[in-house]
Amino acid sequence: MHSLSRRHFFQGATAALSATRVMGANDKVNMGLVGLGGRGMNHLDSYIAIPGAHVAGLCDVNQAARERAQSRLAKAGAEKGAEFIDMREMFSGNKVDAVSIATPNHWHALATIWACQAGKDVYCEKPASHNIHEAWRMIEVARQTKRMVQIGSQSRSTPHKMKAIQQMKDGLIGPLFMAKGLCFKRRRSIGKTPPQPVPAGINWDLFLGPAPMREFTKNRFAYNWHWFWDTGNGDIGNQGIHEMDLCRWGLGDIGLPKAISSTGGKFVYDDDQETPNTQMATFGYGAKEIMFEVRGLLTGPEGGNPIGTYGVGNLYFGSEGWAWLDERGFQAYKGEKSEKFIDQKNEGGNTTVMHMENFLSACRSRNHSDLHADIEIGATSVILVHMANISYRTGRNLTWDAVKKNFGSDAAANKLITRDYRKPYVV
Repeated sequence: MHSLSRRHFFQGATAALSATRVMGANDKVNMGLVGLGGRGMNHLDSYIAIPGAHVAGLCDVNQAARERAQSRLAKAGAEKGAEFIDMREMFSGNKVDAVSIATPNHWHALATIWACQAGKDVYCEKPASHNIHEAWRMIEVARQTKRMVQIGSQSRSTPHKMKAIQQMKDGLIGPLFMAKGLCFKRRRSIGKTPPQPVPAGINWDLFLGPAPMREFTKNRFAYNWHWFWDTGNGDIGNQGIHEMDLCRWGLGDIGLPKAISSTGGKFVYDDDQETPNTQMATFGYGAKEIMFEVRGLLTGPEGGNPIGTYGVGNLYFGSEGWAWLDERGFQAYKGEKSEKFIDQKNEGGNTTVMHMENFLSACRSRNHSDLHADIEIGATSVILVHMANISYRTGRNLTWDAVKKNFGSDAAANKLITRDYRKPYVV
């Protein structure tokens, strides 16, 4: 492992902070990419497509992933990126102005915090954090260091969704009292994979980072890390965080709930997965409510999802009607007979590219309120995900104390606000 002492790193961070360059309107932003798996390669392709970005650094614990990224750059006619195994080495130099993070969830907070402290702006994939404590810490550090931190909730930069939310805000179906997020994404069994020696070219210690040391298994690596509590947050924190954010946004960027309840289970399959494949959650705000449902097993259509059998999207309920919003478009229905009076289609375009262009624009303006999904937005939405998972894992209804920022006297629930970090990877 490439190691940097904490003292050495923070000396570098302080120097980097003072040396942060001021970008002109036409300057290309030198991007350093951390995590080059499936989503990381989407990041790479997106920055290649954006004239205002230049991919300068590539960081991944897996040599094969770095090689794939280099060949993608070469194919696009771009120059090679500087390679790093340990993100701290990339952050400590001046090769990159900003960082794009597409690591597993358990690394999001620490990577963002380290990058901010080293004077880099950050685009971090959703979900913002792996737990509640990290969400708050990310906001705090972003503000202290005056860094731009955008969370990858690209719905916030998707034209038809922006228009739909604005229309509902303007009273399209009357005042809203409930939003329901649906995450009916088919997930097949991951089976069981036994422990094995760490494959050549993978730094397993760095992959695990803040998580406990475990033996290497194929299911704990690549995509299936989503389904283990050490590294992921289940589908409510994977696909579901997009719809959770849209629930909050539709209700006027409503904050944290008073009452939380979540039940469910991992049904049907006998495999390595720890997180539920079926989950129901409710969040009580008094005069308003959010409901959320995860269903990875076979299911039928619901709400405004007439095409196919799976629904990933949002239902909104107002005093005068209801609406359905998803990737395909937006439909609104009014009155006792539920008559459709709005049917808007997705206007097309690469929403990840649009969201990244918004990020790069804020990197130039130095105003975090220009970001469509500033860290405060992303962190607040993901706290609802964490609250649902804590209710599910403790097996009981929870009450949030907004003053103490905890679940009152519920010690088991309060313990899950943070995690036991593996040194030196401590948030």
